[in-house]
Amino acid sequence: MKLTKDRPYSKPEKAARRLMEHARAFEPVQDGRIYIEQLNDPFLFGDKATPAEYTAGLKYAIKQGWLEKVHESGTFTRMAQAGKDLFA
Repeated sequence: MKLTKDRPYSKPEKAARRLMEHARAFEPVQDGRIYIEQLNDPFLFGDKATPAEYTAGLKYAIKQGWLEKVHESGTFTRMAQAGKDLFA
């Protein structure tokens, strides 16, 4: 008997792809910036993901070259060309 449901974003790749969908939906501002809260708010509260799933997805997206490394201030990132190509 299984007592819990599988988490939809338990795999980092799935979480990263969902984060990329949120990044694509956001209109970048000032030099292509995507504010972190525009990614984490809909992912954590809309998709009901956990902070661990968010962190794993963000790290996976950066590792794959879909997003640039988060700025040292922690407030924004940018979509890299590989990330744009995901939706082409």
